[in-house]
Amino acid sequence: MLNEFKKFIAQGNVLDLAVAVIIGGAFGKIIGSLVDDIIMPIVGVVIGGKNFSGMAVTIGDATIKYGNFIQMVVQFLIIAWVIFMIVKVANKAGFTDKKTDEKA
Repeated sequence: MLNEFKKFIAQGNVLDLAVAVIIGGAFGKIIGSLVDDIIMPIVGVVIGGKNFSGMAVTIGDATIKYGNFIQMVVQFLIIAWVIFMIVKVANKAGFTDKKTDEKA
């Protein structure tokens, strides 16, 4: 069983996935900083000095942090756009398998 596990771990797909997860996590932190520290303060100034991270409403004992939600949506849209562009460039450059693409 240990040998099978070693063989499984040594496969290229597993290592590629591990590298992708680590790089993806680091990329997410960079985008998070971009959104929190650069984009949202600029948007806040443009719309009249609002600080999105502090925007919230309290209903009873519950605090609804809708400003933080807005920041997370912007962060998601940036990450989705970058991934879209990477896939588009990879497809155009011929990095995808044409046979696999035709089956889908």
